Amino acid sequence: MIKKLVLYSVLILSLGSCTAQKESSKPNFIIIFTDDQGYQDLGCFGSPNIKTPNIDKMASEGMKFTNFYAQTVCGPSRAALMTGSYPMRNARNDNGDNPHPKLALSEVTIAEVLKPLGYKTAMIGKWDLAGHNPEKFNPDLLPMHQGFDESFLTPGSNDARVHLIRNNKLVEKNADMSTLTKRYTNEAISFIDKNKKQPFFLYLAHTMPHTKLAVSDEFKGTSEGGLYGDVIEEIDYNVGRILNHLKQTGLDENTYVIYTSDNGPWWIKKEHGGHAEPLRGAKTSAWEGGFRVPAIVRAPGKVPAGKTSENIVATIDLLPTIAKIAGATLPKDRVIDGVDVSEIIHAISTELDRPFFYYQHHILRAVRKGKWKLHLPHQPKTNSIVHRKWPIHSAPKDRELFTKPMLYNLETDIAETTNVAEENPEVVKELLQLLDWAKQDIGDINKRGTNARPVGNEPYHTPNNLIPLN
Repeated sequence: MIKKLVLYSVLILSLGSCTAQKESSKPNFIIIFTDDQGYQDLGCFGSPNIKTPNIDKMASEGMKFTNFYAQTVCGPSRAALMTGSYPMRNARNDNGDNPHPKLALSEVTIAEVLKPLGYKTAMIGKWDLAGHNPEKFNPDLLPMHQGFDESFLTPGSNDARVHLIRNNKLVEKNADMSTLTKRYTNEAISFIDKNKKQPFFLYLAHTMPHTKLAVSDEFKGTSEGGLYGDVIEEIDYNVGRILNHLKQTGLDENTYVIYTSDNGPWWIKKEHGGHAEPLRGAKTSAWEGGFRVPAIVRAPGKVPAGKTSENIVATIDLLPTIAKIAGATLPKDRVIDGVDVSEIIHAISTELDRPFFYYQHHILRAVRKGKWKLHLPHQPKTNSIVHRKWPIHSAPKDRELFTKPMLYNLETDIAETTNVAEENPEVVKELLQLLDWAKQDIGDINKRGTNARPVGNEPYHTPNNLIPLN
């Protein structure tokens, strides 16, 4: 009799779980966004000494993107992801000089697009859209004011220290960075548990592997890839925790999990930076190594397993794509640069013909269309941070100034070694026309484009200090 009662209880619980899933017909979305992780820094993207079995399995169960683009530094990359637009087009709550934009509240984020459909939303990890400095940021621009129901975050990068904020309240100063990857994942799992009966959007932006590198004792010294490898392997382990939890809670087949990085590796950090091979360049540059990042999308039963897409896809595509899959409405009062790639993700279509523009902060550097990438000639040096500080973040050979357009065939020359502009004048002409359009519509240097949103359209203030701990 006891056994029958136990079996009956298990059956009821199982049916309840199935019912909860059916009630939530809208799919869930999880974006896992790492910081400064290079193109090669996963086993499934060719790392020779960093082991990432959980992410590799994620790729084997989903779709891998080998021509996936972010932006070349942290803040702009997060702005592009959240708004589906090139950062040069975004409305900003500052004067536009800072490469890390303070995103204006008039911008519409992925969370704000999904909220009208009943989605619960959470932001965990590095925000970097209210100010890059951990002590000087605008609290009015934190995630709770940008469509997120809850958050557990650090305002900016971990260059020196990390302070943690829950929702709008400072909860910990000078947090132990070696605990962040695990703590963020604990928070993510807790959010999933609280919202498993309704659709949710989780944005998990890991602080690592941005330096200062830090790793828990459990993973310290365990990777053949040194401390950097230890950090990536700990991230991999925690990605596995999230994927396993989705299976255990019955949410696996109703959840899209997207894994990617905010930009290429930080060359100047040497062994504490990542690897972009076989690409040229690194973070802050307009070479492929600065923009092209590893990317994987997994959703069992929706995204076909074991597929690789060579289409040009980018973080700016995530907002329109998630909106399409969820049945959400995009804002009609602004230009969204991203395109809906849901048919690519679902393998309904394999064709995608679109340009991608490379902006170094506010300077338009290059465009890619199909296999061709054209770099513009470099203009005279300005007082921009691009000219003052960014060159030292690239290897000497990657700092060269162009005096004429440089064309590369990325299909046969992924490392951008051979300029073929003279042999392909019609290609150069076509791509120059695209670049002229971008200068006018999006903007370039100190000129906002005709369809760029305004800068400084929100009241702005910066507190002198963080709110003290209670």
